[in-house]
Amino acid sequence: MAALIALGCLTLPGCVSVQHDIVGQASVVDGDSLEIHGERIRLFGIDAPEARQACTRDGRPWRCGQTAAQRLDALIGGRTVRCEPHEIDLYERVVAICYDGEVDLNGALVAEGLALAYRDFSWRYVADEEAARSAGRGVWADGVQFDPPWEWRRRGRQ
Repeated sequence: MAALIALGCLTLPGCVSVQHDIVGQASVVDGDSLEIHGERIRLFGIDAPEARQACTRDGRPWRCGQTAAQRLDALIGGRTVRCEPHEIDLYERVVAICYDGEVDLNGALVAEGLALAYRDFSWRYVADEEAARSAGRGVWADGVQFDPPWEWRRRGRQ
């Protein structure tokens, strides 16, 4: 589908070229990415720790990125997922809000403290992040130290 992007959309940031929902069995790529019918989907408005990113919990290594991916897989539970595309990103991935029934999977990960609101792109999940932080869930739990994923990636490129 992403390969069928209209030429006009290639030059317009945020242009939605997929006009319909993507529905099907999803496989988890990482804590903020899925694949449905061979289509790579980046979850809109959130950023989860990377698979190789290590956090610490009570001074011990904790694979927070792996935990986020495992939780996303558990939330999906083998059920059919529906993703509402918002745009195509620079890597030609569909960026979407994905649902299991009425459950917003993007928001669920942020609310559980396993992803952060990606404020550079949307403020939609900021309240979920603040609630997770206040409740000490996931990366916001006492004794957890982590870098926001965008900072971890930036350091990795240096």
